[in-house]
Amino acid sequence: MISVDYSKKPLVGIIMGSSSDSRIMKAAAEIFDEFKIKHEDQIISAHRTPSRLSEYAEHAEKMGFKIIIAGAGGAAHLPGMIASHTTIPVIGVPILVYNDKHPKKADAAKFSAFGGLDSLLSITEMPSGSPVVSVGVNKAGNAGIYATKILANEFPTLKKQLKKHKSDQHNSVMKESEKLKKEGLTKFTKKKFK
Repeated sequence: MISVDYSKKPLVGIIMGSSSDSRIMKAAAEIFDEFKIKHEDQIISAHRTPSRLSEYAEHAEKMGFKIIIAGAGGAAHLPGMIASHTTIPVIGVPILVYNDKHPKKADAAKFSAFGGLDSLLSITEMPSGSPVVSVGVNKAGNAGIYATKILANEFPTLKKQLKKHKSDQHNSVMKESEKLKKEGLTKFTKKKFK
């Protein structure tokens, strides 16, 4: 078996349906950067570039990607369509659609009428036999952590880093709890949320 270095060769592909999705999907990239996991990021629209989608699936397999994270809003077909073209596991990130490409519209029309539920259901309700794993709406960071956990099954150093990450989270909550206990709720809240 050939040993692969996850910090030198991309083992994860991050794709999104639109450039506006990048502000959400960057949270997955930040997780990979924190764990020094090399990733490849691209914009691929299931509806506007369908032939590119199938080309990307072939590319991902040739590159040896272990996981693809696909973020999409609205009808959110990207995760399901990429999964239909490959055997690589796909993690879908449902994205709440924002209408900020058209700044003249009123704030009331700034986001999807469905609050991301349309995207969530599009990803989770794949037909039997064609699964896509999904995280919560706009939770690309969770997709990054989940993908890291999958990779940790193959790379013991990642497993150690994940254990430290969990320990750091625990310590952070304990530190905040002690501060809250010491200062009292009113003072703590004023400082925390000014």
